[in-house]
Amino acid sequence: MKIDMHAHHFPRITREEAAALSADRGPWLRVDEGGKTGQIMRADRPFRPVYDSLWDPHARLAEMDAQGVDIQITCATPIMFGYEFAPEKVLPWAQRMNDLALEFCAAAPKRLVALAQVPLQDIDAACREASRAKATGHHGVQIGNHLGDRDLDDEGLVTFLQHCANENIPLLVHPWDMMGGNRMKQWMLPWLVAMPAETQLGILSLILSGAFERIPESLKICFAHGGGSFAFMLGRVDNAWKHRDIIRKDCPRLPSEYCKRFYVDSAVFDHGALRLLAEVMGTDRIMLGSDYPFPLGEQSIGKLVAEQPGFTDADKRAIYAGNAVEFFGLQSLVG
Repeated sequence: MKIDMHAHHFPRITREEAAALSADRGPWLRVDEGGKTGQIMRADRPFRPVYDSLWDPHARLAEMDAQGVDIQITCATPIMFGYEFAPEKVLPWAQRMNDLALEFCAAAPKRLVALAQVPLQDIDAACREASRAKATGHHGVQIGNHLGDRDLDDEGLVTFLQHCANENIPLLVHPWDMMGGNRMKQWMLPWLVAMPAETQLGILSLILSGAFERIPESLKICFAHGGGSFAFMLGRVDNAWKHRDIIRKDCPRLPSEYCKRFYVDSAVFDHGALRLLAEVMGTDRIMLGSDYPFPLGEQSIGKLVAEQPGFTDADKRAIYAGNAVEFFGLQSLVG
């Protein structure tokens, strides 16, 4: 069995619907004549060219069949988060997007599984919407790795993580709104440099702040893109913790000891990188994730894991499906 736990969708929403969120920045979908290609838009500005598997569940299912993917867990394209807008506008937006995600998955409820989005700028509303989404059929929540200048160790965000731990709501943390500004103006450098750094920053903010000490160990939290640059830089972090008291002041244990507190996906695209990731995290903490249906995702879903030197059949089964079944509670879909 093959379960892809990191995929995205974007509902076929109009510019008028997006204007309810923001007239000049609301994201919407422009579908080209013929219905096979389109463009994610911000008001009248193109953001990203896309194709029909992003919004058409039947096109998605055909590609899943071609790729041998049995179940796909899909979540919002991060431009849909709406974190920069007023909370009173973002709550109904998130509710609408979550309902549309369930409509998308209703085309094949045994094969398409939705993760919700929440208005993180209002923690009480985010907690309520996460619980509502779980009750209506979502199998977890996707959040961005920060909220403006507030990282995951922010007390409000820790409160949300505690709520998800107590309510058994799995979380996928996805980088967005990347650092770098005008220093990364071309060559997709924000996606190639800043995005892995954002993910590492999210993980380290939970470790070094001591936030993991205040969050129940029952929290199920996964970081996209193999945890970004975290695994490669972990030796540097451990070394700094040993030799600088300012790093130890809020973090009572060696940073590498916290790897058992979270999961990562397999979207690292290189056998050496996947080998290191398995050494750092263990194959019981890695789940198959493709970042479908975008060009920077794994184009042959699961090929890297299937061909990974040194992985046993048990390792591959765990990454392909077993870990995701336990993490997202998919037993009813695979039994």
